[in-house]
Amino acid sequence: MRACVQRVRRGSVTVGGEVVGQIDQGLVVLLGVAQEDDEHDAQQLANKISQLRIFADEQDKMNRSVEDIGGSMLVISQFTLLGDCRKGRRPSFVAAAEPELGEQLYQAFVDSVKQRGIKVATGCFRTQMDVELVNDGPVTLLLDSQKLF
Repeated sequence: MRACVQRVRRGSVTVGGEVVGQIDQGLVVLLGVAQEDDEHDAQQLANKISQLRIFADEQDKMNRSVEDIGGSMLVISQFTLLGDCRKGRRPSFVAAAEPELGEQLYQAFVDSVKQRGIKVATGCFRTQMDVELVNDGPVTLLLDSQKLF
């Protein structure tokens, strides 16, 4: 699994002109599922992101996690994070999971975050979405479950 994690002041996702998910302070997570991923990857990545110390403490040091601040997470499925742009001009998405597996593991990630007590908002899987956010910092990190340990 690959994730693009952005610390935000607020974020929202709109489908067909209707807001389907929104958060205030927290993280927007763009999440891509690879063919070789499984539920273990989803849980490990959810735990890692939930505990990332990327929010300021009283001394303005990045020492607090989204859990610590009582923040929220907006999780958006994004298979294009698995795009391979090494050859030609059109990305190849052969590394991305098939939609059924992708949706299953996307939901496993969301469920794992919720089990940690974090409020989670989502977009709609396999749907054209408009995502808006106000970056805080900006702080943006890229994570890959295959490179966590």
